[in-house]
Amino acid sequence: MGDGSALLLYDGSCGFCAESVQFVLKHDRRHQTLRFSSLQGPIALDIRARHPELDVVDSVIWFEPADGTHPEILLTKSSAVLRVLHYLGGAWRALGALAAIVPRPSRDVVYDLVARHRHRLVRGGPACVLPTIEERSRFLD
Repeated sequence: MGDGSALLLYDGSCGFCAESVQFVLKHDRRHQTLRFSSLQGPIALDIRARHPELDVVDSVIWFEPADGTHPEILLTKSSAVLRVLHYLGGAWRALGALAAIVPRPSRDVVYDLVARHRHRLVRGGPACVLPTIEERSRFLD
């Protein structure tokens, strides 16, 4: 992962989360640099070991490695979602900017509500992310 790309950690056992990753892949037409790793994989476990405050977090995690001038960036819950929308650009960035007006505690209440019920939000039960050949290099585990 040492190329400096941002990384999105997601629940690999959650169909809603897998569909969310598919959404990002579908709408990522500009950068195509965001990488993905499941929260259950070795990369996420390494990041979580360095950041014990994440042990109590049940959330998608946006991670940017340190680059010599900036420390690692970790965003969780609605802040991570807003960063994804910013990354996607265009109308998604505008939507994220609009949502950012809402105070983070209020946004996180909504995030927590969705997260608590995420396993029931997808018909057919759990799903896995099936990247195309071109997308495979963006998945780290």
